[in-house]
Amino acid sequence: QVQLVESGGGLVQAGGSLRLSCAASGRTFSTYGMGWFRQAPGKERQFVAAMMWSGSSTYYADSVKGRFTISRDNAKSTVYLQMNSLKPEDTAVYYCTASAGRISATTGGEYWGQGTQVTVSS
Repeated sequence: QVQLVESGGGLVQAGGSLRLSCAASGRTFSTYGMGWFRQAPGKERQFVAAMMWSGSSTYYADSVKGRFTISRDNAKSTVYLQMNSLKPEDTAVYYCTASAGRISATTGGEYWGQGTQVTVSS
């Protein structure tokens, strides 16, 4: 069982930056694939970024490539999402997800956090 707790959301102006954190419980964090999804009001949850357990491979949605960076610190059992050059269309609740295998870009992983709100003002 893995429990995920996101933090770092907030209100930021367009062009600004935020760093989201996702702290995971469990001794096997280093073996899990990790990812981020987001859900805007009235829209379906969508894939943002993911990385393999080894950190050797990362994947991004086209809409965030070049602006967002996913990273992990296995010693702290934490995954991060650095978000730069934020746009109003990035406004959403951001969710962390974990998988014993690979994060699916459509369904995510087996475990989910409760989400953290990101609001980008124009």
